[in-house]
Amino acid sequence: MKKKIPYRKISQILFFIIIGGIAVNNALEEMGNGLPFIPALSLHAICPFGGVETLYNLATIGNYVKNIAASSVIILSLSIVLSIIFGPVICGWVCPLGSLQEWTGAIGKKIFKKKYNHFVDPKVDKYLRYLRYGVLIWVLYVTARSGTLVFKTVDPYFALFNFFTGEVAPQALIILGLTVGGSLFIERPWCKYACPYGAVLGVSNKFRIFKIRRVKETCINCKKCDKECPMNITISNQEIITDHQCISCMKCTSDQACPVKKTVEFKTK
Repeated sequence: MKKKIPYRKISQILFFIIIGGIAVNNALEEMGNGLPFIPALSLHAICPFGGVETLYNLATIGNYVKNIAASSVIILSLSIVLSIIFGPVICGWVCPLGSLQEWTGAIGKKIFKKKYNHFVDPKVDKYLRYLRYGVLIWVLYVTARSGTLVFKTVDPYFALFNFFTGEVAPQALIILGLTVGGSLFIERPWCKYACPYGAVLGVSNKFRIFKIRRVKETCINCKKCDKECPMNITISNQEIITDHQCISCMKCTSDQACPVKKTVEFKTK
């Protein structure tokens, strides 16, 4: 059988290197030792969530929140267009913090095997997943009131690529540590329970153009799609996946998990 090219894994590694390289080079640039072949950009300038944080200021007083540039709004716009078409592919294919959690989770799977990603009671879990909308509301509120990037002080994404600069608040480092450590037990815990940008993009699952669809007539009810889903979505009893937690990773599809061809597919109809 011809081995399939791991496009998603390649994408994750590539963006991790690119974003990490830009963050490191920005720190070097501030010390006067920047590399000429890497853009001298701050992490804020390439973060789409910065575009979300500054929307209120931009709409009311016409200015960006401090440290946010027009590039964040442009990247936000592009990510929203991508989400409307393909769903939250930024979460599943691009975000370095999501990738790091996933890679750490691979260790957890070897340790805990079938127990991995099932430590939280489903009855509790279904409510915890809405916490990230609470985080989103809090971030938007305090940013609008203060005009500053308050979220930076607790942001594990910022901490991941700036821990060596002295600019990271201790609580952000603690949250990063808890996120990575928690990934040994729960797949993508930050994405599931706390990521405010994931909350924004997750809404697109309700109306995106390309959807994950299950053909019930050919489904053999093996539930392999359920087992492979990193976000613990029950796919085997749905025809169209519209769950706000789907990250469009495609791990449940017939190209990867489902043993029956053209049964779980990523398509428009």
